[in-house]
Amino acid sequence: MDQQDYAVGATRVAAGRPDGRTGGAGRGTAAAVLAVRGAGPADRAPGKAAGGGADDAQAPDAPAADLMLSPDPGLLRLAHWFAAATPGTADDLCTASFGLYPARHLGAAAEPAADPGVSWWHGPTAHCAAPVRSREDRGEGGLRRARRDDAALPVVRSGAKPGGPGRHRRPEGARVAPLPVVTPDRSGGELPAAERRIAARLLLAHPLVTASGPHADGFPLIRRHRDWLAERFDALLGYRLVVGPWHARLCKAGLGPDAARRLEHPATGAPFTPAGYAQLALALALLVDSPEKLGYRRLLDAMRAAAPELTAEPADLAMALAALADWQVLGELPADPADDSFVLTVDRELARAVPAGPPALADDAADLIRRAAEAEPATAVRRLLAETPAVLAADLPEDHRAWLHEHRLRDPAAVAEFLGLEAELRAEGVALLDPAAELTDLALPGVSTLAQAALLLVERLVEEVRPLPGEAVAGDVPIPDALIDGVLGDIADEYGLPARYLADRTALRRDALDLLHRLALMTPTPHPTRPPAWRLRPPAARYAPAPDLHPTPGSGRHSRPALLIPPPAGPRP
Repeated sequence: MDQQDYAVGATRVAAGRPDGRTGGAGRGTAAAVLAVRGAGPADRAPGKAAGGGADDAQAPDAPAADLMLSPDPGLLRLAHWFAAATPGTADDLCTASFGLYPARHLGAAAEPAADPGVSWWHGPTAHCAAPVRSREDRGEGGLRRARRDDAALPVVRSGAKPGGPGRHRRPEGARVAPLPVVTPDRSGGELPAAERRIAARLLLAHPLVTASGPHADGFPLIRRHRDWLAERFDALLGYRLVVGPWHARLCKAGLGPDAARRLEHPATGAPFTPAGYAQLALALALLVDSPEKLGYRRLLDAMRAAAPELTAEPADLAMALAALADWQVLGELPADPADDSFVLTVDRELARAVPAGPPALADDAADLIRRAAEAEPATAVRRLLAETPAVLAADLPEDHRAWLHEHRLRDPAAVAEFLGLEAELRAEGVALLDPAAELTDLALPGVSTLAQAALLLVERLVEEVRPLPGEAVAGDVPIPDALIDGVLGDIADEYGLPARYLADRTALRRDALDLLHRLALMTPTPHPTRPPAWRLRPPAARYAPAPDLHPTPGSGRHSRPALLIPPPAGPRP
């Protein structure tokens, strides 16, 4: 892995595709997409005008009739679907229609298991004793302060430009790895295998890469090996790779419902709301055919005229425009949203590159989410291996489960070899690990207070509820709400919390469970009238100490031992 240290953590998405073709998921995916109108020329240098026709020559203050912006009907339809969706469905719809999500993998490889059929609950673990000092020993700063020692600080490569925050992680000591220097091979050539792997990992983390964006230093590798990369992505994952002079686009498929992927504000990390997604799709519907210079107020007026029923708060509109600027579809945004004289710079080609699946054959949002993830069993399972933290057989349809069982020793290894990952086989399924913690947008262990608290939480939950060898366990293990609250209370007592969590303990619970859910270590069971119940997933056990066959009840003052140790089965004496 010494030639794979390029930081490709998904923290920023650089957009663009010069030939204007729409995404689609590639081979093995149902045709649920349509082309946005009017593809532009393929050979265009960065920063050059997106179009050269009469429309582009119009000044921003030309008469309204000459600058009428007509929305793309497919994207306008998508905007209405976003507005009517619940938050989780809106996230899945974004994944299906834009395909801009990054790969997400667990790190910290465990010791190899002698038996690949051993359960995650009882197999080797990747647990490392947390070097967190006790409350009495720490200074100010709580958990974050306790891991500031350089020797104990885990290296988390965010993939962001030096000096800039990652899209999903705040800059709390995160270290950014530079692009590795590939030394020439004296026998002729430049170590093509290492370059190909670097390029493949970059594309899987950032499906849209530009020659002038934050990952421009990796773009030459993509162009150099585009034919080999295109063949391998198509053969293994059914993804289509389009590489032009200035942009590269990996056309990813959707991940289906409940994918736990979401778009976030590029600066604050705030998750998109359904209204924010709707404003994003609505703006794109107008920008795909807009002039290069467009008045800021004119864009807002055109959005209101195209869909007056799609009202949004200023924060939702600001979130959408910030994402478009982050993808380089828009240039600089006005410092004052009330500045009616500000003129936006629009890159139409990048606007046309963003949509991967505008609705065509789909009947509604749920149908588009389903269609975008459709593929033959081999392709569908390989996509999950390449994109998600772990693939559990219990989560798969019967035909996909049968394929995984038949090919579990060969195909995961092929995907791992392609992407520079390590396969971890267990009785419940397969996880492809990235010990370098680069090919992921979320890292555990992490350097933030939340990541450290979540790690401590999952460690202690596993120790409390892990099934004993021989117990019949159908995958996930339910966790009493009182146990979650008790463990978090113990963590707060022992290590302290930052001010924002001291003032709102429910926020700590919400954020820690959300992080573990997105990493596929816990999963909620929704309930119509009360908060969801939570279940611990088998891969969570890899972060706990090695199993103890005779555990003792929790000793913290918030623990509820009576809830943790069920009475023995069988008739009463």
